[in-house]
Amino acid sequence: MKIKYVISPLLLAGILMGCTQTSEESSTEETNQTTQENNQQDSGDQEATQSSQAQEGVVFKELNAPWNIVREGEVFYITEREGTIVKGEKDDYERMRLQLKEDVLAEGEGGLLGMVLDPDFKDNQTAYVYHTYAKQGQATNRVIAIKEEGDQWTEERVLLDDIPGATIHNGGRLEWGPEGALYVTAGDAANPELAQDIDSLAGKILRITSEGKPFEGNQKGYVYSLGHRNPQGLVFVDDQLYASEHGQSGHDEINRIEQKNYGWPTIEGKEQADGLVTPWYEVGEQSVAPSGVATAENTLYFATLVGQRLQTIDLETKQVKTIVENQGRIRDVWIDETSIYYITNNTDGRGNPSADDDRLVRINR
Repeated sequence: MKIKYVISPLLLAGILMGCTQTSEESSTEETNQTTQENNQQDSGDQEATQSSQAQEGVVFKELNAPWNIVREGEVFYITEREGTIVKGEKDDYERMRLQLKEDVLAEGEGGLLGMVLDPDFKDNQTAYVYHTYAKQGQATNRVIAIKEEGDQWTEERVLLDDIPGATIHNGGRLEWGPEGALYVTAGDAANPELAQDIDSLAGKILRITSEGKPFEGNQKGYVYSLGHRNPQGLVFVDDQLYASEHGQSGHDEINRIEQKNYGWPTIEGKEQADGLVTPWYEVGEQSVAPSGVATAENTLYFATLVGQRLQTIDLETKQVKTIVENQGRIRDVWIDETSIYYITNNTDGRGNPSADDDRLVRINR
């Protein structure tokens, strides 16, 4: 299999297609300025403590633009955008290749993105991934089933194809629902009007069966909710689905997802219109670019890229707290009974990587 990882003039073209600089695509200069402003809010002692804790808790280092964390028992599986999956336990991992029928296209924000394990993974060694590939010269996304076989993964079948893609706004997160459905986030592929087109898969949260068919009761076909710009995180709290989403310039969102229209591009932020949902929570004018989300004890944890923090939000009061900063861009978060794990994302072309980046880090809950 050929693995493609390209930073090309198409990235600039993709940004221009987006018309306005987006939260995840903020320039290095803006990211550095945001980091400096954040750092000034805390004492040097606190920074030193966080840095020390992060170094002591490093599970893996030298990851390549990691995107998604899953775990089976004590074994982590982490997708890397170039088209590999890191597998292992603390200080001991291997980088597994994927034998796919379509090459991974890691250009801009595309590549190997979300991953979930099959509920019967112990028995069938099957997982599901979302990845970008080139179809007739156009970036396109699909969801496929893959099987772990020795030191590689092999494609088994396609669940969903022809999800519009671009160098930006590919979405890409996967999450199992309590009813057994697989939920999929799809960005607007730098074409905002597609988010309101019920016949397009772009700018939607999709709901499918494990066989790749539309789940019964969707709004139309595969579409569960619409009007999304670039949803990047999904998690269930009991039966309630939450999603994080990038705004156009600030106004990043966390939404309680139902079978409704979330407004993009007709409304954003706190704007209101008949039949459209105003965000459950939005960040205001300053972008943070929320990505992966997780939950524990009536609290939502969300990783931020431009914000360069791991934060929590109380699901009753909406009070936001910062629990990790000064580690650069943070892409995803995973929680168990005693620990919080997060992955940095400083090697994705928009960060300032250190010698050990990127890292999977563990901290105590």
